[in-house]
Amino acid sequence: MKIFLSIIISLTLLVPGLFSQLGFVINPDGHNGIELNTDGVPTPDENYSEYRIQLSEINMRYRVYGENSEKPALILIHGNGGNCSSLSSAASYLANDYTVYVTESRCHGETTQTEELSYTLIAKDIAEFIKAKELEKPIIMGHSDGGIVAITIASDYPDIPGAIISCGANSSPAGLKITNLLSYAWRHTFTRNKLITMMVEGPDFTKEYLSKITCPAYIVSGQNDIVFVSDTEYIAKNIAGADYAIVKGGTHSSYTEGRQAYALATQWLRSQGM
Repeated sequence: MKIFLSIIISLTLLVPGLFSQLGFVINPDGHNGIELNTDGVPTPDENYSEYRIQLSEINMRYRVYGENSEKPALILIHGNGGNCSSLSSAASYLANDYTVYVTESRCHGETTQTEELSYTLIAKDIAEFIKAKELEKPIIMGHSDGGIVAITIASDYPDIPGAIISCGANSSPAGLKITNLLSYAWRHTFTRNKLITMMVEGPDFTKEYLSKITCPAYIVSGQNDIVFVSDTEYIAKNIAGADYAIVKGGTHSSYTEGRQAYALATQWLRSQGM
């Protein structure tokens, strides 16, 4: 039932969504369009250590890049179907400036498979991880479902993050472009895969929920992402003081890889004094 409701809502949002995409093409500066400057990006530090940690409900696998107690901590959260190696290119560049922890979500990779799966539960796991590692106000950066989790952590645990960078996140299933939502709904109907179910049943970022976020927030998507420009703007405009950007020509993941990920994150974080 939730899926059909999301499809109906998505259809009602189709015209405004298409207008937001057209508006970006006509006036990208009016929608915070950016081009990422990768000049001067340092060489990647590809060395990492892999660990496991026992949390209350799961045994989580994670990787650490650029391990140095004097560097600020930055947590990278992968997307749906990924694992702790999924953002390795981003992690290796960001390791020049940060100690990067790449977590692996429940029901992904070698981390514990659980019966229940939701963005709320993944956020709880990562909040436990942060507390167990005694990380002080870490930066939390996530891609796709990881971006959704970053927002969820910031709302459910507002005292934990120092800042969040959410890339390619949608505010609800209806925030996805209709072709993507229909594809996920089709796969859910015939496979009942819990990873797909999570995407078609959540999240539900209401204005009230987003207003609970108090840390600096950067909400980003690509011009050719799976979410509409209007949904990215909706998320950002309902978080007090949030910044947002639409990467010109960006796809769902292009700006979260390697040199582009470094440029995206560091340019904004430096503006925040981080």
